[in-house]
Amino acid sequence: MLEVRVRVSKKNTIYIPKAISEAVGISEGDYVVLRVDGNKIIIERVEDPFEYALKVKKFAEVTFEEFERESEEMQNEYWSEASDTS
Repeated sequence: MLEVRVRVSKKNTIYIPKAISEAVGISEGDYVVLRVDGNKIIIERVEDPFEYALKVKKFAEVTFEEFERESEEMQNEYWSEASDTS
C-alpha cells in the first residue's frame, strides 16, 4: 500500500504527490470524485468515457450507417412526441 503524508494549505488545498497520482492514473485535467466516509476522504478518478470506450472489449458491431439510421429514428420519434404535447 502506497502512503504519503501531505499538508493542507491555507485555502484547504491538497496537492496529490506524483507517486500517488501515477499509481492511480490521475493526470492534469482529469476529474476526481471526493467522498466522505466517517473521518476519511476518499478520492476516486473519474474514467473518461471516450478513453474507456476505446479500451474495453466490444460486445457488438454496429456500422456507421446503422448508427446513423438509429439516431435519425430516435430523433424523429422524439420530435414527434414533442409536437404531440404542444
